[in-house]
Amino acid sequence: MTGLTGPALRLTVLVGENDRWHHRPLYSEIVHRARAAGLAGASVFRGIEGFGASSLVHTARLLSMSEDLPVAVVIVDAEERVRAFLPQLDELVAEGLVVLDPCEVIRYAGRGRSDAGTGPGAGGPGAGGSGAGSGTGVAG
Repeated sequence: MTGLTGPALRLTVLVGENDRWHHRPLYSEIVHRARAAGLAGASVFRGIEGFGASSLVHTARLLSMSEDLPVAVVIVDAEERVRAFLPQLDELVAEGLVVLDPCEVIRYAGRGRSDAGTGPGAGGPGAGGSGAGSGTGVAG
C-alpha cells in the first residue's frame, strides 16, 4: 500500500470484549484478518460503558457485575479494499454492529521507517499492535 491519502472508508466494528472466535478474542481475529488482507491498519479501542441490541448496559464501574465491555475495531483504507473485507465480517460477527463512514486521510505514516506506508504492516492506522487502546494513527 502506498500513499493512503485523500478519500477513504472507515470501518468500525463494535463487539463485546468477551466475544470469541475459536477460543481467540473476536477483536484480535478481526485485526489479524485485516492484516492478512493487506488493509492499511487496524486499531482496537476498549470502551468503559455501553449497550447494544440486547439493551443490557455493560460497564467498568467498580460495583457492577458486568465486565463484557464494548470493544471497537477501527480500520481505515480505500473504499474498495474495505468493502472487499466485509464478507469476512459476515462470517465472524454474530452479535455486534458494523458501521462504514466516509472519511479523508490527511496523513498516513509509520514510525521510524523511511519507507513508511509502503506495505501491509508498515505502520499507519493501528501501527503498534492490536492491544486495547492502541489507537495509534486512526483519526477522523
